[in-house]
Amino acid sequence: MTIIQSLILGLIEGLTEFLPISSTAHLIITANWLKIPDSESLKSFLIAIQLGAILSVAVLYAKTIIKNPKLIWKIAAAFIPTSIIGLAAYKLVKGYLMESLPIIAGALIIGGLILIILEKYFSKKALASTVIKQPNEAELSAITYRQAAIIGACQALAVVPGVSRSAATIMGGLSLGISRKNIIEFSFLLAMPTMLAATAFDLYKNPPILNNQEIIVWGLGFVMAFITAILGIKFFLRYIQKNNFIIFGWYRIIIGLIIIAWLYI
Repeated sequence: MTIIQSLILGLIEGLTEFLPISSTAHLIITANWLKIPDSESLKSFLIAIQLGAILSVAVLYAKTIIKNPKLIWKIAAAFIPTSIIGLAAYKLVKGYLMESLPIIAGALIIGGLILIILEKYFSKKALASTVIKQPNEAELSAITYRQAAIIGACQALAVVPGVSRSAATIMGGLSLGISRKNIIEFSFLLAMPTMLAATAFDLYKNPPILNNQEIIVWGLGFVMAFITAILGIKFFLRYIQKNNFIIFGWYRIIIGLIIIAWLYI
């Protein structure tokens, strides 16, 4: 992998990680487009590069976590079902699903349809009309342990590339009556232990042997992901103040159809 390829993948990771469009799907598609040979090293890089996005959340939300120590326990409650399902599905995901563009395309299309349907449903129920206010730690920490556990179970659906961790947690939270701002920010925070654990476990199972050039390549991808993730988070928070998620649903469907056309036409 070249430095340019690493920077492009870092850019894609940072911009898509926290949007409901599946960063993993975009990374796999981009790697194919860049003609990067499929290998265990590439798969590990695509997982490890998420550490850059994790760091961006830690930087932006450090004060929120410090002021609300109880929030840590609720994040832990959400992480438990995710970790159990993730461990059970690890071999399937790493060995097969991350290599299957048809599955990714199908997950993007089906996920897009579900996103559109649920968004319209929430709008009718007036749940989607919640006014977005400035971050309020007290409101965020009001998420219950039961809600947190359900959100974690929803997040576990994202073990299938193309589903989107962000979309699964946000839709799960909205279905529980949690406000948009709160569930989106909880999704950001839940990403930290989830992606850190996924990266650590993968590197433990498949420790990469990197030379000096590869360390630089991985490092630059990490930095790019960190910078662009900060921009992605700020954009998403501004966007949802006046908009819904339907556009992301249609985007997913279009990308899925493009992949199918590319594969079969």
